[in-house]
Amino acid sequence: MDNRKRTAQTEVLYGIHPVSEALAAKRRRFFTIYIAAGKKVLWEASLRKQAQLGRIPLTEMSLPEVNRVAGSPFTQGIAARVSPYPVMEINDMVMEADPGGELPFLLVADGVMDPGNLGALVRTGVCMGISGIVVPKNRCAPPTPAVSRASAGALEHIRMARVTNLVRAIQRFQEKGIWVYGLDPEAKTPLFSVDLDGPVALVVGGEEKGIRPLVKRHCDALVSIPQRGRLNSLNVSVAGGIAMYTVFQKRIRAGV
Repeated sequence: MDNRKRTAQTEVLYGIHPVSEALAAKRRRFFTIYIAAGKKVLWEASLRKQAQLGRIPLTEMSLPEVNRVAGSPFTQGIAARVSPYPVMEINDMVMEADPGGELPFLLVADGVMDPGNLGALVRTGVCMGISGIVVPKNRCAPPTPAVSRASAGALEHIRMARVTNLVRAIQRFQEKGIWVYGLDPEAKTPLFSVDLDGPVALVVGGEEKGIRPLVKRHCDALVSIPQRGRLNSLNVSVAGGIAMYTVFQKRIRAGV
């Protein structure tokens, strides 16, 4: 394959966790791993072994060169040229919403533009056992290496669908019997008071405007996170994290 064509069809992950988790997940093809020469760290021997087992070329270069290849100063001395993130089709996610026979638990992110916020949501979602995450193709950060870094590599393990029509995706979930709850700080119903033991999809809104009105209207219910104090505003990744943990906690207590 022509090197220019290969570069156009790949991206560069960077940082210890994104590269290590991508190797562990085995969802991407690795073309080259770049490592800073002379940077002796605990993970280097393990990485070299993984590269050898996977027959992945390993290139040593200076730290500034690794940073240049990755386009970031936050490489920790490691980067990898890999195939693009494997985005799912929404129909496949609907059909596979209950892996291992577990109840579907999905996250819908409407307009989360900051890669750090999306990465934090993904990281928490993996810890809370969500089945997958749905994001719109427009008005949302795509699953870039920056998101993988912000998620500490959790992005490499999560299933994500990018859709043109978020309302239609919600309707597909509802057709499958999944209850869709939208997080809205103005909602009168607190999240902890609704039934979360069954199939659930949580919808979180973007950093500035929250969930769009049309998306709100198609949720089965709007719920809020009760708060005290003078401020009534939670960061989207914090609100989403609290909501996902609420579902996780209720299911643990119910033995689900």
